[in-house]
Amino acid sequence: MKLKLLCDAAGICCPEAYFNCEIEDISTDSRKEMKGAMFVCLRGTQFDSHNYIQNAINNGAVCVLTDSNHPIPKNTKEVVFLQCDNTREALAHLWHAWYGFPCRDLKIIGVTGTNGKTSVAHMLRTILRTSWHTCGIIGTVGCETEKGVIDTVTEAGLSNLTTPDPRDLYRIFSQMRDEGVEYVVMEVSSHALSLGKLAPITFEAAIFTNLTPEHLDFHKTMGAYAAAKASLFQKTKLGILNADSPYCERMLADATCRRITCTTKGRDADYSATEIEIQAQNGVLYRLSSMRTRLRIVCPIAGEFTVMNSMQAAICALELGCSPAAIKTALATMGGVKGRMERVRLGLEADFSVLIDYAHTPDALEKLLLTARDLVQKGGRTVVLFGCGGDRDRTKRAVMGEIASRLADHVIITSDNSRGEDPMQIICQIVSGIPPQKAYTVIPDRASAIRYAIENAKAGDLILLAGKGHEEYEIVGGERRPFCEGCLVKEAFRARLRTQNGEDKKEGEPTV
Repeated sequence: MKLKLLCDAAGICCPEAYFNCEIEDISTDSRKEMKGAMFVCLRGTQFDSHNYIQNAINNGAVCVLTDSNHPIPKNTKEVVFLQCDNTREALAHLWHAWYGFPCRDLKIIGVTGTNGKTSVAHMLRTILRTSWHTCGIIGTVGCETEKGVIDTVTEAGLSNLTTPDPRDLYRIFSQMRDEGVEYVVMEVSSHALSLGKLAPITFEAAIFTNLTPEHLDFHKTMGAYAAAKASLFQKTKLGILNADSPYCERMLADATCRRITCTTKGRDADYSATEIEIQAQNGVLYRLSSMRTRLRIVCPIAGEFTVMNSMQAAICALELGCSPAAIKTALATMGGVKGRMERVRLGLEADFSVLIDYAHTPDALEKLLLTARDLVQKGGRTVVLFGCGGDRDRTKRAVMGEIASRLADHVIITSDNSRGEDPMQIICQIVSGIPPQKAYTVIPDRASAIRYAIENAKAGDLILLAGKGHEEYEIVGGERRPFCEGCLVKEAFRARLRTQNGEDKKEGEPTV
């Protein structure tokens, strides 16, 4: 692609002498082969690729983009040096141009917030599809169009990004456009907003779910975290905002879009949910009301949080022109989302239940356990198994320990993607939040912890495996290992049945 076209797309000044310079790739990794490539320098928390410019040139880079304040090396006539104020934002524009500006042909809806993004995104996608719109989805669980799943494995092979990096993101948009997708519903992370990944996008609509402490290892303060989320509402035509969140006013403060608020608590808002019924096994029922709308909603997904999640999806669809009938039908027939209150099917022989959920923040864990109280069978216990991720926000660990010990009947503390940290140090920080009088079990190896939970399950128990959700891997150190919680549960249950049926007796052992 001609350098002039790329520079124009990213707002970079390109010397006329290099207008027709042919760029064969764009890269941010100086270690890679980059014959004919543009090398974009990024400053990160651990590395600054400005320090590796010579490596990139040695590996074939013909163009280098740096920050404006970085000195341009001398004696580099063979290499084009360009500068801009924000290389991360420029990188997003470069990849958008590289893939033919796909976002110009798509109606993109962003969903942001600490919790609920995945559920809201999948609910909205279901409504749009029921309304006969072709729809793609991008988020934590994966990327998918009507034709199937789109590969999003990163070069590192370790990341599970809510919002893919620009190289992948704009390739995905391009594929969706080529497949005739009309709407794309995507989860929008605070990291993506802060790092300029979404710079080329003007959203058709954006939804704010909630904000609770998370990612403070990156943002440092809740104020900075909220500001990152709020920036989405300067990039969209329509905003749907949860008025029950104490951060709603912050989202509204700098918003430049048309704003619609909603409440389940009777606050002053454009839409409200009233006559709410939370049914343990049958989901939720409520009336969605506004100045123009009165709609009876039924959604089979259990939990009080389903009311806000489903109403935000419904409101967005209404405001985009979907019919009330399509919205009611879609939500009433809504299936579960992978890793979100996902039941492991063990068959009629099981006298206990197992749910897998992605709850990995204090707020999400608390909501999960409160919902579990309504789901657990009479006489059964709520058993929660969880850990906290390594190299991530440490402030939430003790808080989650306290929540688990207060709301669950039995707590099993284990590992969850320990990454570069010692799993026992993470566990000790979780335990520090548990009052001395509360009992708990520590089993650092997560597979062993799951087997223990299944082996010791009692009739009527509800076992909650919290934290990993849809993830089918475990990250220890720099290694990503296959790890399927549902498979482990079924294996452990089969072993339990063999033991109960006497099939594990040693040869010659008498039957009692």
